[in-house]
Amino acid sequence: MMALGVLTVGVLGTAAVLARGMQHLSSSPADVIVTQKAAQAVEAVFSARDSHKVTWPQIKNVRGHTGNDGGIFLDGPQQLHNAGTDGLVDTADDTTGLETMTLPGKDQTLGTTDDQTNALTQYTREITIRDVANENGQLRSITVNMTYRSGPTVKTYTLVTFISAFS
Repeated sequence: MMALGVLTVGVLGTAAVLARGMQHLSSSPADVIVTQKAAQAVEAVFSARDSHKVTWPQIKNVRGHTGNDGGIFLDGPQQLHNAGTDGLVDTADDTTGLETMTLPGKDQTLGTTDDQTNALTQYTREITIRDVANENGQLRSITVNMTYRSGPTVKTYTLVTFISAFS
């Protein structure tokens, strides 16, 4: 009877570990998507600064910390819309269409007829740009918060980096 009790506890523990592992495995594609979308947003800001598409004063949020920072990046969480003519996401000229992601179908080969294109409806992105204290406005932090649903769980991914006025 004791051996059966010990065996039952061991099997139930193993089942719990297996279930938790499967839950993490199913969230893997979403985890990759949010890391890529956050990095893509940051890279677009650096590219816009380096190519002089936007000026240094524009690399801020619209309202931001002061309530009127005067930048071009929208405040608060935004759905993942396609970038507009400026090539930057989360700005006023973004299109109404949501970003999409094409994933391989049952054959697990991308570029075949069974591929699935999904709109990224369950994701939001918030870009927060703030001046770094004691840097005379020449250094700013960029924080990208990605929020998404993975099964019953809402997850958040945060990417923080810095950008200077000098390219």
